[in-house]
Amino acid sequence: MPHLNNSDCNNQDMVEAGWDYNPGEVDAGLVKMESNSVRITDDQVEYLHTKSNAHRRIPESEGNRSRSASSTASECAAPICRQFWKAGAYNEDLTPVSKTHAGSSYLHIHPKFLHSNATSHKWAFGAIAELLDNAVDEIQKGATCVYIDKTSNPRNGSPALLIQDDGTGMDPEAMRQCLSFGFSDKKSDSAIGKYGNGFKTSSMRLGADAIVFSRNFVGSFEECLKGIGSLTQSIGLLSYTFLTQSGYDRIVVPMVHYEFNFKTHVFQPRQHSDSNLSVLLKWSPYSTEEQLLKQFDNVGPHGTKVIIYNLWLDNEGNVELDFESDPEDIRIEWDGKSKAKDDSLKAKNENHIANRLKYSLRAYLSILYVNLPETFCIVLRGKVVLYDNIATDLKHPEFIEYKPHSGEGKVLTTIGFLKEAPDVNVHGFNIYHKGRLILPFFPVVTFSRNRGRGVVGVLEANFIEPTHSKQDFEKTNVFQKLVARLKDMTHEYWDVHCSLIGYQVPKKLRSSSLPPPTPNTQTPPPSTKTTANDTGGSKSAPVITTVSSRAALYAKSPPTPNPNPIIEEPAVPQAAEEGGSGLKRKLPEGEGSHLKKHMTEADQPDSNMPSTAQSQRMIILMQENKKLQQQCLKSEKAGEELNLKVMNLKIALGEAQKEYAALLAELMVLENVNVNVENSSRSGYLYM
Repeated sequence: MPHLNNSDCNNQDMVEAGWDYNPGEVDAGLVKMESNSVRITDDQVEYLHTKSNAHRRIPESEGNRSRSASSTASECAAPICRQFWKAGAYNEDLTPVSKTHAGSSYLHIHPKFLHSNATSHKWAFGAIAELLDNAVDEIQKGATCVYIDKTSNPRNGSPALLIQDDGTGMDPEAMRQCLSFGFSDKKSDSAIGKYGNGFKTSSMRLGADAIVFSRNFVGSFEECLKGIGSLTQSIGLLSYTFLTQSGYDRIVVPMVHYEFNFKTHVFQPRQHSDSNLSVLLKWSPYSTEEQLLKQFDNVGPHGTKVIIYNLWLDNEGNVELDFESDPEDIRIEWDGKSKAKDDSLKAKNENHIANRLKYSLRAYLSILYVNLPETFCIVLRGKVVLYDNIATDLKHPEFIEYKPHSGEGKVLTTIGFLKEAPDVNVHGFNIYHKGRLILPFFPVVTFSRNRGRGVVGVLEANFIEPTHSKQDFEKTNVFQKLVARLKDMTHEYWDVHCSLIGYQVPKKLRSSSLPPPTPNTQTPPPSTKTTANDTGGSKSAPVITTVSSRAALYAKSPPTPNPNPIIEEPAVPQAAEEGGSGLKRKLPEGEGSHLKKHMTEADQPDSNMPSTAQSQRMIILMQENKKLQQQCLKSEKAGEELNLKVMNLKIALGEAQKEYAALLAELMVLENVNVNVENSSRSGYLYM
């Protein structure tokens, strides 16, 4: 733990981001403010009297509070640039001499680190996603919803970003750990967070300042009355503006904590940290303690609210996060967007989710997570985000199952054509880690005669580690081998299925993609037969190709098809391909002779009327398939409508629960008043 100097142990308690330089030990903790830090005198502060209110304390004198806040202003103002990539400049002349003694093992973290650490996020939406990961990790503790919305800074009316969840919240110690560096208590294998660095990097990438409100409830009401449980609320400020304009040479984080007294039904401060409160009132969006505590009104009995303000500006001086273009979305500028006509192929490409996610937060969130429970929803600007499962929308899908190099179980890869193919020029793999999207539409091939165009895959790769920003994977040998295998997989799939969407297979690719005939074997041609959903749709069971060995995973040759596919139809005969000779596919002589041996005389086609019966059967199957697809579309639409109703009901239920908690708190206050009245009637005194 950090070392404390005796001269620093006063009533001014702040969190300082620091590490002990002890071998094998890296931790964060508390220190007291230095003697030259922000401070106030006793005659500038009056302790606040509380009223019997279950939600907040109301200051008796806002004048004294305002005077206290103004007294904390530093005289050495160093305005910072509002553009993120230019905001790393720091005026060293304003930095006081460090109090760290020579030879001390205690290391301080300079405020510059807040900015340099946040540069790992090149993309603003990646920073928002990392903040959402904290809410998603709370699902296992009962979280049901996370809200992302625009709010405003009451001091100047500038826009701010709000992210709020109804998880368990943080007690004072958890708040200190959250705002320190390098601490993570997420031990679950399913937790997305790992390094204890996500909140600092993501919040500082979006804006210069962030304020955190968190309420934590432990135990029941009866346990709290016995002193076993507790209800606390904490406020912390991570402010790059405060540190730079005050000339700090280290990162300090002012915090205040309140605990609910279940006997008096009032939130009371746990410590007399008036200097911290003064800093909060000076540098946060809220100038009075009443405004500060009012932010807990819609938090409920437990949860966390993060407000990021002083948002960064783009090169043109506009706020990087665009709240105005779409009232139900948050957008950012994207250079690839043009003014194409709505019905043009260029517009179809730009409107595909692979491109929309680059500038639309709603599009990005729709594919950010997989396997989220039905009890959890993401609400963006007042509207529930509908999840888009790319894997279920693919045409002619196949599933490839294999064991990764690390041996951590089997990995299932879904691969197929986009439903918009061949009109949309999109390809690549959506690679997830623990249900969270790391690489969206990651390209593994370069086009050669359109080879691989429209081929998309989805897989969850828990056997490789993502980078700290969770926007890429560590470039290890295992990852490189996976990319090489996905490239081969794309080429193999394209060579076999490209004719199904209208492409002609070059003869060289056609001959090289087929496995050589093996004598005395009964290996069918690899996936040349069309599945039941070849005319569109993806709800029928596809052909399953299995790769069960490690050698086969990294092999250059295509995998051996399953000899017992789930659903297959006979290949389209030549008579049905008139006018499309370029799509014909010749079988090797060995396979052709083998198939002829298994045909009965009744199955032999007449020399004058070749494949007439098969053609009629094919037409009937296609008609039945079309009817089934229409039924599937109706069922999907009905399912989406029901899911939307469920989401709306969950939101309404959450609001009702919050209202219930507020009414319960009022009831406890009334019960306390009744008890006081009864006691006063017995003793002859009136307690107020």
